[in-house]
Amino acid sequence: MSKTYMIFMIVGILVVGGGWIAYLIWDYKQRKEEASQPKQPTERLQKTRSEVSDWAKKMAEFKSPVPKRPADGEGSQTGG
Repeated sequence: MSKTYMIFMIVGILVVGGGWIAYLIWDYKQRKEEASQPKQPTERLQKTRSEVSDWAKKMAEFKSPVPKRPADGEGSQTGG
């Protein structure tokens, strides 16, 4: 092997190794920062929560229908 090739390979290995080390440090910091922040709810979860909330409001406003009672004399006389 020529000396130029060996120098080129050593420099290349050092550059690639340094890049990996820098990436791992950056990735570690990113993961640490994400872990310290509260988890953001997903769009699907927000949609489900709003649907349940809307349904609960409708149920709270719901009034059951009052059954009709036959007037005096209507129930005992049936067309005959």
